[in-house]
Amino acid sequence: MIILLGVSNLRAQDIQPRVYAPAPVGTNVITLGYTYSYGALLFDKTIPITDTDASIHGINAAYSRATKFLGAAGRFDVVLPLVRGFWDGQVSDLSQSTDRFGMADPVIRYAVFIKGAPALTKEEFSDFEPETIIGLTMRMQVPLGQYDPDRLINLGTNRWTFSPQIGLWHAFRNFTFEAYAGLWLFTDNTNFLGATRSQNPLATLQAHVSYAFNNGLWIAASTRQSFGGAVTTGNGERLDPETNNRVGLSLALPLSKNYVIRLSGTTGLSTTIGNDYTTFGIGCQAVFW
Repeated sequence: MIILLGVSNLRAQDIQPRVYAPAPVGTNVITLGYTYSYGALLFDKTIPITDTDASIHGINAAYSRATKFLGAAGRFDVVLPLVRGFWDGQVSDLSQSTDRFGMADPVIRYAVFIKGAPALTKEEFSDFEPETIIGLTMRMQVPLGQYDPDRLINLGTNRWTFSPQIGLWHAFRNFTFEAYAGLWLFTDNTNFLGATRSQNPLATLQAHVSYAFNNGLWIAASTRQSFGGAVTTGNGERLDPETNNRVGLSLALPLSKNYVIRLSGTTGLSTTIGNDYTTFGIGCQAVFW
């Protein structure tokens, strides 16, 4: 059985299936991934920048470990992203461009499976046939990424982000059906171009359907809807919240029982504010105990 803990990218705008797929306690996964994103960056009406196009390369190093928590299975993930990006746009009717290179905000996540996935050893897990799993997740984005308070475009956010999530995972024959509901909570960025930038909570819903082949290969189709997250800068008016929808495909190709190649692609169906990117990714995962 191929164990795949999906930690190739945990960024806020990503779609990620199989978050609650169980694994035996003590399973470790190291991932090295590359992503390429291109598309538009849509600013709110208070920022005089239009027609912004971006081309962004990212390298993500990730580590995941399956754990035991009060008798239930759990998982710890950490991701360190390195980014190189290029942006072009119209600023007050003048064409301008900029680029950035450095670390983006690291991400830490812990998930615990509160129903349907007891903590099992590797030997016990070989006979385990999960059907329905309910999981809880807490995700934290740490403001350690590159940030300059005098720049509008940064790789870091200069704020903490906390995201609790509940997820349902159900297997039926070779199909797996998943649904997640999450909430993003943001601290203030107190140094945004000399002002304080605040953001209301952002709600997200994800749905995934995957099919596993007998050789360990699996493919998943996904969708993600986000809404809310209205922004206020300084003493200005509260801006309209976002209503963004993304869809994606993921494919896992087992090279052996210990190595997996994962391919992914996501794009936006509708975007009001934020990143309207199309993203392609490839990750190599090594599994060991």
